[in-house]
Amino acid sequence: MSGTEDALVLDGPGSHRLERRPVAEPGPGDARVRVHASGICGSDREVFQGSRPEGYVRYPVTPGHEWSGTVEAVGAGVPVSLVGRKVVGEGFRNCQVCDRCHAGDTTLCTAGYEETGFTQPGAMATTLTLPARLLHPLSDDADLTAAALLEPAACIAAAALKANAQPGERVAVVGTGTLGMIAVQFLAAASPAELLVVGTRRDREQLSLSFGATAFHTRDALAEAGTEAGAGTYDIVIETAGSASAARESAALLRRGGRLVLTGIPAAGADGLDPTDLVVRQIEVQTVFGAPPGAWAHAVRVFDAGLLSLLPLVTHELPLTDFGAAIDLVGSGDPKVGKVLLRPQGLP
Repeated sequence: MSGTEDALVLDGPGSHRLERRPVAEPGPGDARVRVHASGICGSDREVFQGSRPEGYVRYPVTPGHEWSGTVEAVGAGVPVSLVGRKVVGEGFRNCQVCDRCHAGDTTLCTAGYEETGFTQPGAMATTLTLPARLLHPLSDDADLTAAALLEPAACIAAAALKANAQPGERVAVVGTGTLGMIAVQFLAAASPAELLVVGTRRDREQLSLSFGATAFHTRDALAEAGTEAGAGTYDIVIETAGSASAARESAALLRRGGRLVLTGIPAAGADGLDPTDLVVRQIEVQTVFGAPPGAWAHAVRVFDAGLLSLLPLVTHELPLTDFGAAIDLVGSGDPKVGKVLLRPQGLP
């Protein structure tokens, strides 16, 4: 295929433009995907605002690490049967030869950080070309709009696998954004005795309960209720809010010896977890940054089985030309704004 396509380009913080560029021909081992939708998350706002940590973005860049689409061409060495398949794909461009990659910890690749949408061209474009080994095919009847949320779902799948929740345990999720609502579903699948959701958005209560939560508290109400609300009694807490205060509140919910999984990234230098508290209560702390292949496979398997509800989290779909408005929506703080998707092919 030849011709041109549209791509969003960030030349630097606060500067974006729509570029007309040649359609890439996939090289050996690559696949070209026609993008159906690309999601916007907090890290995309960081790239736009210039607040992403040094070394984790390289301008100019086409953003877009949450996406879904259909394979339209493959390069040499890639099975032709992949053409026409609905897919999602991993973002981390790992080397595949270091010890961490061989261990399956591809997000810890020692060759250095490279990720779609941050240091490599992303999916806010008509097409995305990437190594075919990063693709995860979906079922033929998969909803590609819902599938655009499988990147955050894979990150939560990684958190759920690390948490290793067992039936009958008391579990909690702190944070009620996209990650939090997905985390509720993964923890509910483990048949917990209790599943508490803690957040700042009271409007998320009914959605949390529909996904399997047994109780909902605002963060302020939880602080006032203290032990009456179960503080210090939970076996597992997955934190998704991305603030230092949320991390502290998550740890406070845990019993001695409980398990804490952090998925949010608080601002640098923020006053967060108390090391003394972690040690004397023997809290087990794990973290998630991105998702390795096993977590992606787990998320896709659960999604294809119809056990993961993602479409209710999508509240806005805009054309690629409305990137500025989409970024404003994501940062508006409006409780009516959930996941915002950009549609490079235009709206139906």
